[in-house]
Amino acid sequence: MTATKRLPLYIVGAAVIVVLAVVLGLTVSHSTSKGATVNARPKTTVVNTRTTKYGQVLVDAQGRTVYLFEKDSGMSSSCSGSCTSYWPPVQVTGQPRASGHAVASSVGVITRSGGHTQLTYAGHPLYYYVGDSKTGQTNGQGSDQFGGKWYVLNPAGAAVTTLVGTRQGGGY
Repeated sequence: MTATKRLPLYIVGAAVIVVLAVVLGLTVSHSTSKGATVNARPKTTVVNTRTTKYGQVLVDAQGRTVYLFEKDSGMSSSCSGSCTSYWPPVQVTGQPRASGHAVASSVGVITRSGGHTQLTYAGHPLYYYVGDSKTGQTNGQGSDQFGGKWYVLNPAGAAVTTLVGTRQGGGY
């Protein structure tokens, strides 16, 4: 019978905390041997584009689709409470910027109640959908939840309401 070695409980606990933080998108920091701090979260929020069955749509730097909520009015979010459990606001880290076909002058920020900042594009607060588990997914497209519909956006900042190649274009 061979003896097995067990990791000390504090190492297992630290590993669990790091994994949970990464899964939940929290900032994970640790010091290197030279005293520098390394962060798991990017230093800036980036709006990018990706080609999907809805054409070019907005995504974050990791390729995760972002959505607008048609119930939002101007630069104000109408999604709060349980709504944010399904449609988490795209939080801002650093100075947001545009990449790909996204337009830099369309990128903005609002402050939500509670002081958190949320990314906007062409005047629309942006959200993720919890049903999108992989980059490029658009499972929230056209959902009718929390009093309004949710749509992906094209680089012009308009809601995309149809598939590419159908008669009606994207916009509302």
